[in-house]
Amino acid sequence: MLWQALTLQLGYNASLVAIGAMLLGVAAGVTGTFLFLRQRSLVSDAISHATLPGVGLAFIVMVAFGGEGRNLAGLLTGSAVSAALGLLAVQWLTHRTRLAEDSAIGAVLSVFFGFGVVLLTVIQTMESGRQAGLDSLLLGSTAGMLRADALLIAVGGALTLTATLILRRPMIAVAFDEGYAAARGLSVRAVDVATMGLVMAVTVVGLKVVGLILIVALLIIPPVTARFWTDKTERVWLLAGVFGGLSGYVGAAISASAPDLPTGPIIVLSSFAAFVLSLLLAPNRGVLASVLTHLAFQRRVHIRQGLLAMAQGQPIYERYTIRLLKREGLARADGVATDPGRARAAKALLDERRWQILRSMPDQESAAALYDGMRPIESVVTTDQLAEIDTKIGHPKGVTP
Repeated sequence: MLWQALTLQLGYNASLVAIGAMLLGVAAGVTGTFLFLRQRSLVSDAISHATLPGVGLAFIVMVAFGGEGRNLAGLLTGSAVSAALGLLAVQWLTHRTRLAEDSAIGAVLSVFFGFGVVLLTVIQTMESGRQAGLDSLLLGSTAGMLRADALLIAVGGALTLTATLILRRPMIAVAFDEGYAAARGLSVRAVDVATMGLVMAVTVVGLKVVGLILIVALLIIPPVTARFWTDKTERVWLLAGVFGGLSGYVGAAISASAPDLPTGPIIVLSSFAAFVLSLLLAPNRGVLASVLTHLAFQRRVHIRQGLLAMAQGQPIYERYTIRLLKREGLARADGVATDPGRARAAKALLDERRWQILRSMPDQESAAALYDGMRPIESVVTTDQLAEIDTKIGHPKGVTP
């Protein structure tokens, strides 16, 4: 069943849901990147929770006018209006009062979500509301999704992604340096509003698939995952879109193959799985890479300390150091230096003395600050400067500058 779901063989509607979830994931990953870079990830939490009152009010209004209360387009419209009001409330509290942004977010999130829960309770007492199934918008559900609903989500995700790609350059500029962006003529406030508008669009479109509680994870986890793999912004948002799209597609496929599993949590767990793998295995910033880099540095420290000890005629007691020196052909098993080892040891001692002279020179403070015991002195001074240092010391026997 899972393979059939992944290869889009479970029927037209299931395939459409998977593709819609993938587009939503790509849009959420790319849009969330700019929130992540702007260090405003919590804003997405306020926007998502602020959608709940709009869902409840939209249902009540549609039923009052004799319509279908569960019409997805109407519910999404209501949630969009409510999310916009929540976003405006956060901005007003931040700019017009002394509240910090996180405090304003907490206040708006709590009030709007509480009001939404009250509305859902009232809806459950209505004759037409008992089977409304609005609670599925909290955690997401694709069960019973109509073709029109899936198309609406797919088109909404695609349009949001397109708008994000068009606006990405000004959003990147504002995320990195507001002052520079303003000096170039960009309106920082307008860019921020556009960014929040795109986040709101992703949140509203993703209500049916992921739910208002978990959409925050789809906005934040993919950019954080992508950050493990690259330091370049253009690659971060691209990889975030890839991770978000894969999470949406795989999560929707798993949910389709096991209908009892809720779609939203499965998508989030798929995204989290990608995060864990990146945390562990990313080549430069992952845990495994960090451990290997630390072990390599530790080996270099042991070798250098062993060389300095041999150069000064001191015995080496650490068996691990002897093993490393023997592996490099610098010492025998009893710790006695080989011919190459004596040459390397003399060079290491010479470099240590050179660093001592460099650190005593007032005009070389910036270069001396780079000393860490491992860095070759030739990489921080010129040939003439090195020759000047060498005139102040004698070279150990057998060593040339």
